[in-house]
Amino acid sequence: MAPAIIPVRGTHAARYALLTVELPGQETVTAGVLLEDPAADRVHIRLRRDWEHFAGEETEVLALLEDDLLAKSAQAGAEQFFVQLEDTLSNTVRVSERREALVEDFPRALGRLYRQHVHSAAQPFITHLPRYSLAVAAGPFLDNHVVEEAGWEEAPSGLRLTPEMFVASIAGQSMEPLIPDGSLCVFRRGVTGSRQGRLVLVEALEQGGSDRYTVKRYRSEKSQHTAGEWSHERIRLEPLNPQFEAWDLDPQEDRYRILAEFVMVLD
Repeated sequence: MAPAIIPVRGTHAARYALLTVELPGQETVTAGVLLEDPAADRVHIRLRRDWEHFAGEETEVLALLEDDLLAKSAQAGAEQFFVQLEDTLSNTVRVSERREALVEDFPRALGRLYRQHVHSAAQPFITHLPRYSLAVAAGPFLDNHVVEEAGWEEAPSGLRLTPEMFVASIAGQSMEPLIPDGSLCVFRRGVTGSRQGRLVLVEALEQGGSDRYTVKRYRSEKSQHTAGEWSHERIRLEPLNPQFEAWDLDPQEDRYRILAEFVMVLD
């Protein structure tokens, strides 16, 4: 038996199992992840959504499986739920032994484990979003040139996808803990309406390399002229991490541009 993983500050001891499906005449596929939080006696579950690509007449039944498992785990509690699974699952649907893990945030950990173990068919802007480098997001992508994505990332089922959305990796600690260093994040092009208080992806045009991109909270102060028009008096970009300083943008100089609005962290 492997030694128990001892939690460190800010982490939680957890266990996860993989759900697999083997249909007649097909190879076994990993269908999803079951992440147990023993302290809360809860199971976080995420299953694939591309059943129609390979499940045939079983598609309708398998599409209901995630909701069914969530309901049963909530009713039985985590430990009893896994006992029931091991006793009742068929030869078609199986669950692996639980493996230990350390988790800081359960929804993010579930997404990370899902991307690590499940490889579903990409359905553009239905279940998946394109992943771009920030250089592409800042340049030809926003200029409406045709560019190739670096891959497709599956988004959570509750997120409504649009063609304006994309995924990019963000480096730096200034927005922690909300956005951990190296996170894959979802952004939406074309920030409409007021930017006040929103988290935005900013490019500093005079800087080079990856350092010219940052995510910050947008704050602005405006004044009204006699003609009734409003203008920016101050634009301030604020970090969430108190160890970093906010900085001001000169509203009269075109040295930066707002590329997109932050939507969520994938992992």
